[in-house]
Amino acid sequence: MSSTPAASGTPATATAPAPFTAGDYRARMARAADAAAEAGLAGLLVAPGPDLVYFTGYRVTAETERLTLLVLAPGRDPVLVVPALEAPDAARSAGAPALTLRDWTDGTDPYAVTAPLLDARGRFGVSDNAWAMHLLGLQRQLPDSAYTALTEALPMLRAVKDARELERLAAAGAAADAAYREILRVRFAGRKETDIAADLSALLLGFGHSQVDFTVVGSGPNGADPHHEAGDRTIVHGDMVVLDFGGLKHGYGSDTTRTVHVGEPTAEERRVHDVVREAQRAGVAAVRPGATCQEVDRAARAVIADAGYGEYFIHRTGHGIGVTTHEPPYMIEGEEQPLVPGMCFSVEPGIYLPGRFGVRIEDIVTVTGDGVRRLNTTPRELALVD
Repeated sequence: MSSTPAASGTPATATAPAPFTAGDYRARMARAADAAAEAGLAGLLVAPGPDLVYFTGYRVTAETERLTLLVLAPGRDPVLVVPALEAPDAARSAGAPALTLRDWTDGTDPYAVTAPLLDARGRFGVSDNAWAMHLLGLQRQLPDSAYTALTEALPMLRAVKDARELERLAAAGAAADAAYREILRVRFAGRKETDIAADLSALLLGFGHSQVDFTVVGSGPNGADPHHEAGDRTIVHGDMVVLDFGGLKHGYGSDTTRTVHVGEPTAEERRVHDVVREAQRAGVAAVRPGATCQEVDRAARAVIADAGYGEYFIHRTGHGIGVTTHEPPYMIEGEEQPLVPGMCFSVEPGIYLPGRFGVRIEDIVTVTGDGVRRLNTTPRELALVD
């Protein structure tokens, strides 16, 4: 076994997918405006971040206090309000031909520039990550306006992926799978969690990721913390190790979890892993058009509860994924949103025994016309490492 991994080939297709066009972005903005009208909103206000990238292809490289805001309103052309010094970059974005740019210069009031684009008494959906100072600035101009978070008003706005988005998600999943296969070849015992995390990060980048969002490495008792941040603990023979990692490739997310064991596991460790594997299988099997998100959670949770570990499954069964690695829909009790073909999300049950070890198994899946497709295909059996 090697102590340093190497990306030994490119998974999935060797060529990058065709870029999204102005027409793609125009269609997304039109659908969003229609959805706003159906939800009784006067429009949507889209701040820099994932939503703006999704709707326009424009990624603000350095977010500052200067206002950048996409205004989408039913029956009106989209308008991107942007600082004058950043307007050239915005104009080069793929979606720029589908919208109107309205710039403002330092020394002028950007909220006074934006206010005429809005219904003075309207209620608007706003990107979750919009700065409070910008909403307060708009409210000063339009004191009778109101605002609600997009996640609350239109949680499914980005949830259903088209074929080109699915292609990107599949490529990201294949790259994460390739990273997992390579990490099984390295030595675990005697190395720190941070060493394995660095290996995973290098592998994700080597297999085409542009961004690594997380590399959870939870060894031994640290595995009982679902979001344990890799630390200086030295991995030893006999440890169960939770590996949860992902990021962005071609602008779309990967997220997968496998649990490995250093050396031969005990009978109890094997049993717990088998229970989680069966729970994950049951959760995936529950995915089909028309089923609700909570049904996926119930299916996975029932297996763990029936095995006597219900109190040790302490998080939801899954989350959506797309231009971010966590987004709606969420597989959790009480979420009655029906599943629709094109939705993509994780199925990731786990058991966490405090002070001892944890097990989690996670795949990204997509809803198809008649069922489900896994976007992660590496073995779910307990892998043994040195």
